Amino acid sequence: MAQLFPKQIRAIYVNHHLQKVSDVWADFVAQQCTALNIPYILQSVQVTQGNLENQARQARYQAYLQHIDENEVLVLAHHQQDQAETLMLRLLSGAGVTGLSAMQSIDQRDQLLIWRPLLDTSREQICQWVEQLQIDYVDDPSNLDTHYDRAWCRHELWHILQSRYPKMQQALARTSYLMQDADEILNEVVQQDLSFCGHPAQLDLAKLASLSPARQRQLLSVWMKGEGTYRPALDMVQRLQDEVIESKTDAQAALHWNHFYYLRYQNQLYRIEQKQYLASKSKQLPQEQEVQFQLHQQLQFISGVFQIESSKMGLAFALFNHKLTLKPRLGGEKIHLYGRVGAWPLKKAIQEAHIFPWMRHTIQILSVDNVMLGVFTPNGFWLAQSEYCEVGGWQPNLISELKN
Repeated sequence: MAQLFPKQIRAIYVNHHLQKVSDVWADFVAQQCTALNIPYILQSVQVTQGNLENQARQARYQAYLQHIDENEVLVLAHHQQDQAETLMLRLLSGAGVTGLSAMQSIDQRDQLLIWRPLLDTSREQICQWVEQLQIDYVDDPSNLDTHYDRAWCRHELWHILQSRYPKMQQALARTSYLMQDADEILNEVVQQDLSFCGHPAQLDLAKLASLSPARQRQLLSVWMKGEGTYRPALDMVQRLQDEVIESKTDAQAALHWNHFYYLRYQNQLYRIEQKQYLASKSKQLPQEQEVQFQLHQQLQFISGVFQIESSKMGLAFALFNHKLTLKPRLGGEKIHLYGRVGAWPLKKAIQEAHIFPWMRHTIQILSVDNVMLGVFTPNGFWLAQSEYCEVGGWQPNLISELKN
């Protein structure tokens, strides 16, 4: 890279501190970069507990994100054997088309544009090239540790398969390219199906049912993945179909996966953030409080952000001088909505407004001297008929909705 793009590259050494010699390697990188007149960064990271390979990879990419500018490309040295090993390991883990696509030569990950120029180059070719150019290098001893799946595959399995299939490495690499084509086509179909059935937060189950079973599974898999890195396992998609989609109409089934809950409501399937869903299940109600309003004031309630504005019909401006009471809905309340005949249960009004069950805990009642003035809901403020209503009064207007 220094020869191809002189004065246009820099190096990043990520020190995971997983081996005693990692600091020695940092010194080696610094020496080599200095000799080649390449700017360099030595970045230490902390690897969290869990799958060591995955956690180290995540820490490494987070380090890259800290230092790479928008107009820069991250160049990685994965070669043909790496590609073939990746495909084989993913095959053994039961991956689908996306997983078997393995690594792409040009890849977009988060804010990183990645280039892998050596994917079609064998490890043997690289070793010959390094020897001819007399390039100093380090052998990572973890590559010999068969405790790791990749090292086991390389040292225990690889030579057995290659003795029977000499062209195995090239064949597996070629399969990954075929899978990339298949994955691109599949993604086009899935995006069409997603546009037809709904959007990232909601799917129409009647439209979903009109698709073939295979397209349903693929759509649900991609839909559950969302902005995440990995798709759910096949059995998790099956659980979504069996436990939620196929549940009884009156059932309140919910499936939890990867910080989201999946629920069915009125023949629609919803993807809800874990924090929001758990808040709806909490038995701890918001505290009753006193509030005062002023014109053009913005206020944050649990149902959204509201702004006080004048209205053709609204509450009397004299209320600006009073302390009003804001309290949670407890159940059993009745409301006489302005413009409607008679009072009716607030629960029925909520149902008619199609407010989702997992958002009903955000509803709060505004009153003064035990007279209901209105109700704050995720759909906006509902004005109640009372002696405090007047022409040219004021109302809280919803300006920022609570996310579904």
